[in-house]
Amino acid sequence: MSGGRLRLGERLDRHTSWRVGGPADRFYMPQDFADLHYFLHHFAVPPIHWLGLGSNLLVRDGGLRGTVICFAHGLQRMELAEPDLIVAEAGVGAVKLAHFAARAGLAGAEFLAGIPGTLGGCLAMNAGAHGSETWQRVEWVETLSPTGELRRLPPTAFRIAYREVQGLGPDCFVRAALRLTADEPGAVQARLRAGQERRAATQPLEWPSCGSVFRNPPGDYAARLIEAAGLKGRRIGDAEVSPQHANFIVNRGAARATQIEALVQEVQDEVRRRFEVLLIPEMRVIGEDDDV
Repeated sequence: MSGGRLRLGERLDRHTSWRVGGPADRFYMPQDFADLHYFLHHFAVPPIHWLGLGSNLLVRDGGLRGTVICFAHGLQRMELAEPDLIVAEAGVGAVKLAHFAARAGLAGAEFLAGIPGTLGGCLAMNAGAHGSETWQRVEWVETLSPTGELRRLPPTAFRIAYREVQGLGPDCFVRAALRLTADEPGAVQARLRAGQERRAATQPLEWPSCGSVFRNPPGDYAARLIEAAGLKGRRIGDAEVSPQHANFIVNRGAARATQIEALVQEVQDEVRRRFEVLLIPEMRVIGEDDDV
């Protein structure tokens, strides 16, 4: 365990994009895969929770028991293994991967520049944008169990759907190969920049959020339904349905996880009452309620 860092009672609001969440009993940041493997075999205390950039996650105010393993500061290796094949570890940021592909003259990963998470998180939820999804480009993945068992698997080993991947169980993704399409680097970079500019113009990037809160229902958009229900600007404490983009709930400063969770429920209830549509959250909610 050469370069890894273990902290006790680490506040998870420092490691989630909503900037909320109680403490983790044990919080470990591996430097590389060998470090992670050794830690799992010798020091990890169950249950194990895997964390990237915390951008698709609501951690409750009571925090997490067991061990949180955070990839955001490790597992950063990425290489062009073949002329059109990128192999990257789970801690690589989606934005960084998109720019790496663009510089290599590879198309098909531009949408990742609009996703504020790691490759591991993109794999776990089949993250996507503008009609593209992560698993459309996956050739193989490597998974790691809480006991340190490593496996290489094809996409057919999982049940992959819109913003959902089943079949992983308690394991996590640690590496993947993405097959892309050769293109002129300048053209790829231009599309990537255009997507980032569109995101900056339409999303409330100045406030902490988890990105899109709800999946789009079939044939419709969650943001349209939320706005039509008159919920833009609705607040519980410092948790607010963004006036700019209705499918974002932002932290206007001092929101607590319990307030965000209550606002998510309020939006679901009102949209269901008005339109008989149940909005399904994209993000996961984990942890324990605060007794205070």
